Amino acid sequence: MSAEKQIATIPAEFAGLRLDQALARMFPEYSRSRLKDWLLSGAITVQDGPKRPRDAVSGGERVSLEPQAEINVRAEAEPITLAISYEDDDLLVVNKPAGLVVHPGAGNAAGTLMNGLLHHAPALEEVPRAGIVHRLDKDTSGLLLVAKTLTAHTALVRLLADRDISRHYLAVCNGVLTGGGTIREPLARHPVDRKRQSVQQNGKPAVTHYTVKERFAAFTYVSVQLETGRTHQIRVHFAHRRHALVGDQVYGGRLALPKGATDELIQVLRHFKRQALHAARLTFEHPVSGQVLDLEIDPPKDFQTLIDIMRRGFGEV
Repeated sequence: MSAEKQIATIPAEFAGLRLDQALARMFPEYSRSRLKDWLLSGAITVQDGPKRPRDAVSGGERVSLEPQAEINVRAEAEPITLAISYEDDDLLVVNKPAGLVVHPGAGNAAGTLMNGLLHHAPALEEVPRAGIVHRLDKDTSGLLLVAKTLTAHTALVRLLADRDISRHYLAVCNGVLTGGGTIREPLARHPVDRKRQSVQQNGKPAVTHYTVKERFAAFTYVSVQLETGRTHQIRVHFAHRRHALVGDQVYGGRLALPKGATDELIQVLRHFKRQALHAARLTFEHPVSGQVLDLEIDPPKDFQTLIDIMRRGFGEV
């Protein structure tokens, strides 16, 4: 179902602008690419007849915009239990458990977070990617932001692109870090293993900030803040520094049991089969109300247990 038609007049001061530039200023709730698509498909019309995005405007033209629902989700709605940390008419934040895939894909056609979201809020089928604004890896737990309307989705994607959504993670890495710091290493798809990412000088800029929360004899508990949000960024950056995350089956290599570890710690390390990474906090300005939302969630039981046993297994350094 399409949103209500909007009629507007191009302001005189826009004279000389390209039509797509004028539309972007008149309808900031929609992205320029979406407005261009609607113009080309006829969902946006200008009184003087068909116009191309690059055509200059004179000012005073009457524009009709009929927003189109983007039904591009192929996933089926499924009654999957979701832990909702926050929800209103415009957005929701899910506390995703480790092991839950976010989007359907090869080998995961059903049982994903997207399937559950479509059951929880069927109108999400009209929002790109069912409203999912950013991703978490399957085995990463924590907070994930979802837009419930097209307007909210456009605004939140812009906030993310402008780095105005603060994302904090908790992680446990191998080795003892002497202090906090920043990792600035560009990332790109691995040249051989296309399912992995790697540090490459011709890759996209990637910046990860971290501080030390606790040190143990062979591990470090860290707080991480993303400045950029590349695929697998935290995992690749820490592995590149030879401090791969505990349990990381892709970037961590073979499990090395530290000397002096208790039997209890050895057992938990052997059975911790996911990266020790938790999306703990999201802070951003609500796209409609302007209220600053600051949401935080504790790590799940397996992560907490790992930390507790590390404390007992070595004692804090």
